[in-house]
Amino acid sequence: MPYRLGFAIGNEATDHVMEKKNYLYLPHSKLRFCSFGPELLTGELPSALLGEVRIRRNGDVIWYKPFPTGEDNMSHSIANLEYHHFKYNQFLQPGNVHVQFMGTSVASFGDGVKTEDGDVFEIEVPEFGKPLINGTFRQPVKVRPLGVVAL
Repeated sequence: MPYRLGFAIGNEATDHVMEKKNYLYLPHSKLRFCSFGPELLTGELPSALLGEVRIRRNGDVIWYKPFPTGEDNMSHSIANLEYHHFKYNQFLQPGNVHVQFMGTSVASFGDGVKTEDGDVFEIEVPEFGKPLINGTFRQPVKVRPLGVVAL
């Protein structure tokens, strides 16, 4: 029996450069690390909320926008999304934690912002408490030649 713990701010980064190559790459563009928190709102979620997202570079805000969220700004209710998600046995495993992101109607990519190593992202919705703040730090990917198996 699923049990909702609460609601939190989330930062699910999408690779819009990949997505722009072909709309079928949308799912692939979302396979990125993400974060949520730092606080959890328990109880009922207000039906309409207003938040703000910012990108800082070297301490200066280089982009920001307000965004509406909450069920009043969604195509489907949270209850409907949960019903359809948890009707599948594969999602009813004891001990699993599921996080659902609702998204925002704003994106820095649409305004021509290209993120850089060290940029800091801030998402704030006052009803959720402290803002979620995290940065981007690109790490080189080590690629092994074909046929080499690490034991």
